[in-house]
Formats: sequence, structure tokens, C-alpha cells
Amino acid sequence: MSEPITISATVNGRDRTFAVAPHHTLLESLRDDLGLTGTKECCLVGECGACTVIVDGRSVDSCLVLAIEADGASIETVEGLARRGGGSLSTLQQAFLDTGAAQCGFCIPGQLISAQALLELTPHPTRAEIEEGLAGNLCRCAGYEQIIEAVQEAAEAGADRVIDGSSRREPSVDVASIPDARVAPQ
Repeated sequence: MSEPITISATVNGRDRTFAVAPHHTLLESLRDDLGLTGTKECCLVGECGACTVIVDGRSVDSCLVLAIEADGASIETVEGLARRGGGSLSTLQQAFLDTGAAQCGFCIPGQLISAQALLELTPHPTRAEIEEGLAGNLCRCAGYEQIIEAVQEAAEAGADRVIDGSSRREPSVDVASIPDARVAPQ
């Protein structure tokens, strides 16, 4: 077994230095090493979206990223969304509650992070853009309509983001990595 490697990253706006096993995923390190259990462990093969986090402005399935790959990165988990709301729920989180999007709750952290990444890329998305932006996230309760409504509501409210004066920013994510709703419809 290999010796742990020390990495540094900004996690939810806070500089962190921690030891990770070379073979551990970012998901394992977030949950086990940092105690950030909001990011859910589910399929472990990048199919469900429950483990979605934002790394350097890009939404990723943390079960597919080795923790050592995140050395020097900026990482945002679902726990970091409240930071955007000044310690209370963010606009997006509140919209999920207001629309009844949080049913069993298991998929919600990944749905929230994917929605946040979408809103940072496209502040005023169309319904089709929301469906495409969330296509990589599966909901066992089939609460997709409420989730889409929540994202629409958050977009209308301004969803806790800084916009450079335009209604649409250049992609800060690799748009090729965003699932296509026409290929994987909700």
C-alpha cells in the first residue's frame, strides 16, 4: 500500500491541506478525509450524478476523479452553497425547498451542484438548457418537473452568482462534458 500524499485545495472557499491515499477518489477524500458527507456515494461509475462537485468551475463526478488530481484546485461541494447565501440557504437551495424538489433527498446534492454550474454558465437558461444541464443526474423519485421548476425559479431570482454585465458568460466548464438531454432524456 502506498503512503498518503499531502495535497492542498480550496474547498468551499477555505484553504485546506490534507493527506490522501494515491488511489482514493475525490469523493472518498471529501467524505472520509474532510467529513463533507453532502456529496453522495452511489453508482461509483459516473452514471448517476449524486457525487457531482464543481472543480475549478467545472462540474465533475467526484467518483471519477482521483483526489491527487485536485491538488491546487478550487472545489465546491453542496455544503459550500450555503456560503453563497451568507450562511443561510442559497437562492437555489431555497427554490428546491419551495418547489418541493427535495423528495427523498439522495440526489439533491448532485442536482444542486449541477444546477449551480449550469446557472454560472447560463444565467437565464431555457427549459431545454436546464434539461440538458441536469441530464447527468438521476432522480429515483422521478421529481424532475419540480427540480426543473426550482432551477427556473432560482434563475428568475438571480441565483447567487456574479455576472460580468452580460446575460450569458463564456463557458467556464468544458461544455463537451455536459450531458446532452436528447441523448439521455430525463
